[in-house]
Amino acid sequence: MFHFKQFSIDQSNCAMKINTDGVLLGAMVVADEPETILDIGTGTGVIALMLAQRFNKAKIDAVEIDGDAAGTAEKNFKSSPFEKRISIYASGFEDYFEQFPQRKYGLIVSNPPFYVGSLKSPGLKKALAKHTDADFFEKLINDISGHLTSDGRFWLILPVSISDTIITLAARYSIYPEKIISIQSYQHFEAHRTIICFGLNEILTEITNFTIYKTAGEYSEEYKKLLQPYFLAL
Repeated sequence: MFHFKQFSIDQSNCAMKINTDGVLLGAMVVADEPETILDIGTGTGVIALMLAQRFNKAKIDAVEIDGDAAGTAEKNFKSSPFEKRISIYASGFEDYFEQFPQRKYGLIVSNPPFYVGSLKSPGLKKALAKHTDADFFEKLINDISGHLTSDGRFWLILPVSISDTIITLAARYSIYPEKIISIQSYQHFEAHRTIICFGLNEILTEITNFTIYKTAGEYSEEYKKLLQPYFLAL
C-alpha cells in the first residue's frame, strides 16, 4: 500500500507501480475546472485519484487495458473519498472510444507505454505496460482529437527522445502544444522526460524546466511544493 494524504493505493497485480512520471503528470496538470476527465492507461489509478482530489466537481473515466490492473484500480477508487466520481473501464482506448463515440472531455491525460521500438521486456504484463508500437501514438492522438471539448486539454508525459516526433504528429490532427515542461533529475543534468499540454488552438508555446532533486536524496523546493498536497512526507 502507498498512502497519500487523501487516498491510498494498493499496487497488487499492476505491472507498473507508482512512479515519478505518474505523480509528476498528475500534479502538474492545469485545466479550467473541467467537468469531465479521461485517464488513458490508468494503471493503479493514481493519476485519476490525484485529479479527483484537485478537481472536486469533475466526473472521471479511467481506462486500463490490463484486466488485473483495472481490477486493482477499481478497488482503489472504491476505497477513496472520490468513489462516486470515478468510473473504471477495462479496455483499450480504441474500444472505449468506439463504445462511447459521443463523449467529450475537458481534460484527457495519459502516462503511455512509450518505449517505442525497443526490446520487449520479459513478462507479458510488463511488456504491455511499458512498450508500444510506433502507430500507437497516431491512433491515440487521432481518437483524442475527436473527444476533446473545444477548450479541452490533453496532457501526457514522454521521453525527450520522442517528444518532437509526437508534437509533429499531433499537429497533423490539429492538436498543438500549449506548454512543454522539460523534466531533469538535477539542475545541470539533461532533461529525460517531457510533459506536454496540447490544445486545439495554435498558440505560442510556453516552455519551462522542472528539477526533481536539489542534491542526492533531497528533493528540490519546486518538487516539494508541487507534491505537498498529495504526499504524506512533504
